[in-house]
Amino acid sequence: MANKKIGIFVGSLRKESFNRKIANYLISASLSGYDLSIIEIGQLPFYNEDLDQGNPPSEYVEFRKIVSSLDAVLFVTPEYNRGVSGVLKNAIDVASRPYGKNVWDGKPGAVISSSIGAIGGFGANHHLRQSLVFINVPAMAQPEAYIGNVASNFDDSGKLVNKDCQKFLDSFMAAYKEWIEKFL
Repeated sequence: MANKKIGIFVGSLRKESFNRKIANYLISASLSGYDLSIIEIGQLPFYNEDLDQGNPPSEYVEFRKIVSSLDAVLFVTPEYNRGVSGVLKNAIDVASRPYGKNVWDGKPGAVISSSIGAIGGFGANHHLRQSLVFINVPAMAQPEAYIGNVASNFDDSGKLVNKDCQKFLDSFMAAYKEWIEKFL
């Protein structure tokens, strides 16, 4: 039987993004029976309903196909002004439109947020969860994942070296696997 596919959506485009480093750790730690991959979102034009009339941009079409092919989704987001990044919100909008053609619909998911401050992206985490409710992504409620003081968890090469953070992310992913298997 083929592995199930989990798409990881990283809400930061920064080259040295801590969120991408978290996502890379999750991929390297692997989840038995699942293929995890980062789904790139930086190439998407800003969502505009007018562009969906007739011949939508190829980036919209391809992105929707990718999201549609996934079995589950995982969002790893920074916090920008107590909310999610514009690029992540745009990706959510592109794949949930046009009305009635939401390709996120019913895909189980989870949210990991991070920040360089102590509260770990709490605002972004909850902001994102509001959107997930509307697009019908059943998001895992517990454990919640807020990675505070995120910079201190990595070495200069980008490797996650904080053993407590590794242990937490491993337990989070074990719970996530149990969560998504309720839907698959």
